[in-house]
Amino acid sequence: MDKVGIKKNTVLDIFDKFFKIEERGSTIKTEIMGGITTFLTMAYIVFVNPEVLSATGMDKGALITVTCLATAIGTGIAAFWANAPFALAPGMGLNAFFTYTLVLGQGVPWEDALGVVFLSGLFFLIMTLGGIREKIANAIPTVVSTAATSGIGLFIAFIGLKNMGVIVSNSATFVGLGAFSLPTVLGLLGLCIMVICEVRKINGGILISIAVTTVLGMFFGIVDTPASIISMPPSINPIFMKINILGALKISLIGSIFSFMFIDLFDSLGFMMACYKNMGLVQGDEGSKGLKRMLQVDVSSTLIGAVLGTSTVTSFAESAAGIAAGARTGLASVVTSMLFLLALLFTPIVGIVPGYASAPALVLVGVFMFKSIAKIDFYDIKVAAPAFLTIVMMPLTYSISIGLSFGFVGYIVTHIAAGEIKQINTTLWVIGMLSVINLVL
Repeated sequence: MDKVGIKKNTVLDIFDKFFKIEERGSTIKTEIMGGITTFLTMAYIVFVNPEVLSATGMDKGALITVTCLATAIGTGIAAFWANAPFALAPGMGLNAFFTYTLVLGQGVPWEDALGVVFLSGLFFLIMTLGGIREKIANAIPTVVSTAATSGIGLFIAFIGLKNMGVIVSNSATFVGLGAFSLPTVLGLLGLCIMVICEVRKINGGILISIAVTTVLGMFFGIVDTPASIISMPPSINPIFMKINILGALKISLIGSIFSFMFIDLFDSLGFMMACYKNMGLVQGDEGSKGLKRMLQVDVSSTLIGAVLGTSTVTSFAESAAGIAAGARTGLASVVTSMLFLLALLFTPIVGIVPGYASAPALVLVGVFMFKSIAKIDFYDIKVAAPAFLTIVMMPLTYSISIGLSFGFVGYIVTHIAAGEIKQINTTLWVIGMLSVINLVL
């Protein structure tokens, strides 16, 4: 008994020392529960990401496997390299940009689009190592980066409503209200379930909604029953290493590369700083070192994800749920990573989830992103005009990069008109020039 006790304590001591659990005021039990909480709040990505990316013609089965693998790998790197309770997965909004702007909007082959993702990660890495990241971060107007988050939220909510059949094309008014078919009604029911869970603060609301509406679809005969519950995951061969970097080296794709890099940079940086502050680690060497390492994790995960065959892998805001549950170290990320690997065995269930069941998740995530609009001062026209253009042009042009380009150009024009040219630094002038090129091309 004593030997067993000594061995057990030794193992616990190793965990505690490596992850600094006690030092950060946490316990192994708390870290495990935090990791499970994060998994439950973001497990929907296993259903939603393949649904979004498969619209490009990519194999859905392979995408399910790659989504789980990319998430498990990125989250695992965060655990051991940065000792952070952050989970990484293919980013919402970025996957929409990949599918609806690049591939379907501009006609870029998905292999080339993966090359765009890889190059955006590569340039992000160069900036991180060369200290350029800070210069660009300081050069981008806060109003544009804030408006971009709101605009992306509006854009992906629009896509979600479209995939649910709530919004349809109309020759007279461009868009209109769709018919209330059974899939549309079930989709709206799913959205209601998600909102109710959020109001009641029930973890895993998106996952619960997807499960309920899929089961109802089987009951009404519009969803096939899975042949099995557990099986080996689908092969990733249809999309693995199909990346075409040379195909992405085009002048017309410079704006897209920059947009991927910009969105990932500011979303990740803002989220990480907020979480480190919440954990009490924003000050001092540990916080600074942790933040720097997490940016490196973010970049490396994007590069790995592109090679595997998915859009930008980035830090997930749902990690905040695990942190709120008490997670403070990388042990929570180890738990989250292992659960995503376990999810690979349940791909038959994931594969039958219909579009109407996963589409409400796009709407709800869009709501979460859109609320950042409250930070924008719309009483100042110099702020209001570029912010409004950034937000509204994303859904209207079905393009995130075009919205960003209008925002940057609008900011420069309004500040020139106000005689505040000094607020436009050299880096912003370059970004403005690239934005004009993006709009012209």
